[in-house]
Amino acid sequence: MSEEALPAGEPAIRVVAMPADTNPYGDIFGGWLLSQMDSAAGTVAARHSKGRAVTIAMDGMTFHKPVRVGDVVSVYADVVAVGRTSMKIEVAAWSRARDGEDVTKVTHATFTFVALGEDRRPRVIGG
Repeated sequence: MSEEALPAGEPAIRVVAMPADTNPYGDIFGGWLLSQMDSAAGTVAARHSKGRAVTIAMDGMTFHKPVRVGDVVSVYADVVAVGRTSMKIEVAAWSRARDGEDVTKVTHATFTFVALGEDRRPRVIGG
């Protein structure tokens, strides 16, 4: 296991990295991992805001370790701040070999989402 502890609770999503998701060197594309993280954060944002929520920003992201074909990627996402119409969600991606137990944090970022109403304009969260 990496030096950092695995987050408590269940991941927002869990997926196996497949060959179609690789770059020419055989590692998983960073964009694929970013997409998984955005999907996980979006699921948490929609549930928290009880409706549609869209990504408006993401802070810088550093890839600590590569993800390899066959790795099981678990993405954890937690709401860490809520404003009138927006929320910040901390997202961390962890991987483990498909046949192993050791997990490694591969990247993390903070995503900002805005809750939208049916008119596709910002709406008050919880309102």
